[in-house]
Amino acid sequence: MTRDEAWQLLNEHVHDDVLLKHSRETEVIMRALAKRLGKDEELWGVSGLLHDLDFETTRDTPDQHTTRTVEILSTHGFPPEALQAIRAHNWDNLGIERESEFDYALAAAESLTGILVAAALVQPDKKLASVKVKSVKKKLKSPAFARAVRREPIYDIEKVGLGLDEFIELSLGATNAIHDELGL
Repeated sequence: MTRDEAWQLLNEHVHDDVLLKHSRETEVIMRALAKRLGKDEELWGVSGLLHDLDFETTRDTPDQHTTRTVEILSTHGFPPEALQAIRAHNWDNLGIERESEFDYALAAAESLTGILVAAALVQPDKKLASVKVKSVKKKLKSPAFARAVRREPIYDIEKVGLGLDEFIELSLGATNAIHDELGL
């Protein structure tokens, strides 16, 4: 599936602007991670873009989240490792294990987006460019900050061979590249 086809599919299933932005943030972080780790940038990026394809319909049933996404993407010939990574980002509700670098990377990337956006919104200028790695790390330690964001998958980025500082820096750079699109 091409990036353009993925974007069209996303827009058929997702109408919430915040969710669309979250999907784009996850896409650019996944592309940056793939590049850094020597993985397939297109596959990782498209998987990041589509990971929450069914969220609008499964928001209230977390144990079903990603099930419909996997069904839809299976009909488009999506590779098994990408389907697994998408399912594994909801590991805690599905009772499945994250195993591969792809699994850990997607769960970490999609989780970090919430912290980055919240960190930008508390800046005086409300810009991602003002957010620093040190500030993000401090906010990660505060359970009251961006309370809904799961921290465990962010810290688990070390399982793909990246330190937390490098992951945050890479993610800030990737999301900053689309700051106009995000309004941050």
